[in-house]
Order: sequence, then structure tokens, then C-alpha cells
Amino acid sequence: MRALRPIPLVLLLSLLPTLAAAQADETSRSWNQPVEPFKIAGNLYYVGASDITSFLITTPQGHILIDGGFEETVPLIRDSVKKLGFRLEDVKLLLNNHAHYDHAAGLAELKKLSGAKLVVSEGDAPLLAAGGKGDFAFGDKLLFPPVQVDRTIKDGDTVSLGGVTLTARVTPGHTKGCTSWTMQVKDGGRMLDVVFAGSVSVNPGVTLAVNPKYPKIAEDYAHTFEVLKGLPCDVFLSSHGSFFDLQAKAERLRKGETPNPFIDPGGYRAYVARMEERFRNQLAEERKAVPAEGS
Repeated sequence: MRALRPIPLVLLLSLLPTLAAAQADETSRSWNQPVEPFKIAGNLYYVGASDITSFLITTPQGHILIDGGFEETVPLIRDSVKKLGFRLEDVKLLLNNHAHYDHAAGLAELKKLSGAKLVVSEGDAPLLAAGGKGDFAFGDKLLFPPVQVDRTIKDGDTVSLGGVTLTARVTPGHTKGCTSWTMQVKDGGRMLDVVFAGSVSVNPGVTLAVNPKYPKIAEDYAHTFEVLKGLPCDVFLSSHGSFFDLQAKAERLRKGETPNPFIDPGGYRAYVARMEERFRNQLAEERKAVPAEGS
């Protein structure tokens, strides 16, 4: 299936009211089509759907899984883990990119099936426990099964298992606790810096200059872009495959292309710059429309 461009995906996320029932609409179904799982590099594997991502990091002492997709993504993730020769029951840690239903709705079931501990940011833990209720952008429209968090982390905290360490870089704005995870992976004798970039889009209808439900939103977004620009990145991954050309790169990898097409520092920098420009343009337009104090 041809990868979709990121902005139309995000627009549809907030504009289609039927998304409250995760698989009731064509867009959600298109994001959640099965794909063959594959090794990205070293001990890092792709086990997600056609656009809703999930990543497996394997270790001798158990595995780490990033993101749970929709509720309906869980069987795809389970089957992909098995196809790769691993067991879902050996997943010891569950991590989350951000607490929206297309990335978090499957976490409760995955936690139940695996027995894994869920580790998320302090900012997103309440939203996960509430099943999406009270989201500053969507209110109670995009709900999902609540899930209890086992450990909360702050910016710079790490999680480690079996010789693998991931660092949490809290990159808020899209949600109050949106988290970019980083790690290193050894592939072909080379150590690669991996960034699982947090979503940085501004959903339609979300205001930046004045937002009573999230007064610090513009400040948080600005901080997030500074953090992302400062991260070393060889392998660029994120919450939607379309953000980093998942399917095109996977096809090139299957054909044996070298160097590994997922090694894409230029693509990462271009993506961050493009999204920052959109953020700053929206903020500038909103500020023009806000009456000056005392006028």
C-alpha cells in the first residue's frame, strides 16, 4: 500500500468523528493493515501495522515493545512477534510514544497478554489511566481501554533490560507527555543512534497562542523542536510510518539495498525542520489575530 503523507493523516485523525470507534472508518482501517514484520537493524524489529507503528527490541533477558496501536492492532503485533521467532510473553517492558488511542488503545491488552511493565512519562500517565478521557485536544471523543502505569519517567530518565538502554526525551505539545525514545543499536559492526521521534504535529482545532486547556503549549512545542534538533540520529523512526517512509524503506531493505535505507539522518533533520516551520507559521498567524493588550 502506498504510504500516506503525514499531514493528511493527522488532519483526518481529528476531523473524522467516526474515529471514536477505532476501526469503524476507512482511514483507521488503512492505517491498521497487516504488513510482514522485519528486522530494521541489529536487535530492533518492526512489528506494527501499515502506518500505526510498533517496535520490538530483543534482549537475552526479555524484550521491549514500543507502542500498542489500536485495540485491533494487538493481534497483528502478536502475530508479527511470533513470525520473527519471538514470544509476546517474553516482552518485559512496554513503552509509549504518546497517549492517543491509535498508539495506546492496545496497551492494556498487550500488558495483559505479556505481563510486561508499562513505563510512560509523568505527563501522559493520567491520560492513559483515564483511557483518553479529558484529553486537552479531543475531550472525551477518542477513548480507549484504560491502562495502569507501572513506572513514570521524567525527561532524561532511562529504562534498561538485557544490556539495552533507552533514554526518554519528553517532547510535549502533541500531548502533554509525548515522549521521544532514543537508543543505540549495533548493526554490521557499527553503532547507530536510533530516534523514535514523538509526534510533533499540531492537530487541527488546537490553538497555540491562546489555549486555556494547555496554556504552555507553544512554549512546550518550541522546547520540543530544540530537543529534537539536538539529538544524534542515524535511524529515524516515529509513531506513524508515513512520517519516515516506512513502507518504501522496508521494500528497499527487502530488495537488499545497501546501505540500510533506514539509516536516514537527512530525512530526520528535514522532517523536524518541516514540522517546526509549520508550527511557527501557525503560531505567528494566531498571534496576528490576538488583540494587543490594552487595545
